[in-house]
Amino acid sequence: MNKEKRTPIFVLVAAILWGTTGTAQSFAPELAHPIAIGAARLAIGGFSLMAVVLLTKGMTFKNWPVKQTILAAVCMACYQPLFFSSVKVTGVAIGTVIAIGSAPILSGAIEWAFAKRMPSKKWWGATLLSIAGCILLFLNDGSIQVDPLGVLLALGAGLSFASYTFISAELGKQQSSLVVVAVVFSLSAIILSPFLVIYDMSWIVKPDGVLVSLHLGLITTSLAYYLFAKGLLRVPSSTAVTLSLAEPLTAAMLGIFLLNESMNIVSWVGLFLLIFGIVFLILPMKKIDHTKIKTVNV
Repeated sequence: MNKEKRTPIFVLVAAILWGTTGTAQSFAPELAHPIAIGAARLAIGGFSLMAVVLLTKGMTFKNWPVKQTILAAVCMACYQPLFFSSVKVTGVAIGTVIAIGSAPILSGAIEWAFAKRMPSKKWWGATLLSIAGCILLFLNDGSIQVDPLGVLLALGAGLSFASYTFISAELGKQQSSLVVVAVVFSLSAIILSPFLVIYDMSWIVKPDGVLVSLHLGLITTSLAYYLFAKGLLRVPSSTAVTLSLAEPLTAAMLGIFLLNESMNIVSWVGLFLLIFGIVFLILPMKKIDHTKIKTVNV
């Protein structure tokens, strides 16, 4: 398999790893607040990657894009509290669907506005199928209540992830993927560090707290976002965000097989639509000639 064909797989594997986040959190101690878990996740992930970069002497400050780096760090730092807050205000179903479902559309708009690159018809078809699948997968509970504030928070989370993806793709053209992820996530962890003081963190030293934190930090953050950054080298940010819809797909499957959760027929239809949309987008992937793409610095 050549490099061009591998890169979409990197993004897909990253999304699958992200999909284990919810299941892992379910094994965390009860007093672990979701936002505190998110802050700890970024701290472990970012600083562990930074340690690897420093040990391998891969850090260089020559021609470092400071403005883009800070913007990417702010976007990633904002995503955690916005997403968890939206879920708390408007419920898991609405919060998840709006945050994850809006991200591909917002990513396509950002890519068109700043990179002057209109997403392909294939992307639109795959994205609409995947979003429809996501909606059916989550919106099957008759007790759904839409809260305007929760919707705004969820849209903010979707915009944060879409913006991070676009900026990260631009950073990857100037620095190595490992260094970019290490610096961005370390800065994000510093931004969210107040949450580590606000919330009770005693859970993190308990056996199950240690295991959950290490999994979220090293696997779903360090490894996953490194693979995601590698994939962004040749996959458009809009395509990468659509492929990231494999995250709720993975979460649903783990819920069924590990947590003994049940799904009705509507959810199963949604799951298969998600699978079809992702497969439709990834096979085959056309090679992208970045030399012909006009970009605008963010």
